[in-house]
Amino acid sequence: MTLALVIGNKNYSSWSMRPWLALKASGIAFEERFIPLYTNQADKKRILDITPAGKVPALIDGEVTIWDSLAIIEYVAERFPEAGLWPETPASRAHARSISAEMHSGFSALRRECGMNLHRPIRAKPLSDNARADIARIQELWTNCRQRAAKAGPFLFGTFGAADAMYAPIIHRFRTYAIDVFPPVREYMDAMMALPAFRQWTEEGLAETLVIEKFEID
Repeated sequence: MTLALVIGNKNYSSWSMRPWLALKASGIAFEERFIPLYTNQADKKRILDITPAGKVPALIDGEVTIWDSLAIIEYVAERFPEAGLWPETPASRAHARSISAEMHSGFSALRRECGMNLHRPIRAKPLSDNARADIARIQELWTNCRQRAAKAGPFLFGTFGAADAMYAPIIHRFRTYAIDVFPPVREYMDAMMALPAFRQWTEEGLAETLVIEKFEID
């Protein structure tokens, strides 16, 4: 039975992007089901009919439904171990899970002040001290990972994996809001933006025409 991934708008939905990218970049077959966000009560009910959390993304695997981006990625990693979404060694797996969990629960100032919006013209904006601290921490994380995995490949742990999927929307935020980054961070961003699955999400997000005013952050 083919997996089904329920997602929101590719232009805005950073949480939908994470498991979508993990599946697509790993070559795992799935059916994409799109439900527009914040449009009408009928669409809201469609989401509630899938998961009581009332949010996307959600992964449907037969009678099993998983919601929350990180939970979906963990499920997919267990279901398809050959995809190698987590590093092989226990120490590297623990490191990858730690930074993925930090992304999942942290960086609220950056997420609030620099929402994902692929259509937004690229330009800088004033940011709070907290958002700047988030940016510094992310750059520290990425630089440390790249130093450790420099010989293994261009991604956080060498080959593409779950941690890359979790941080993928940050790459769009750094690009869209013209955030200055260190050279190792720029190299990592370039590698991610060259990934075919990343390019596909971006192109399809840019092709969307639905505007959600609450997400149109200056």
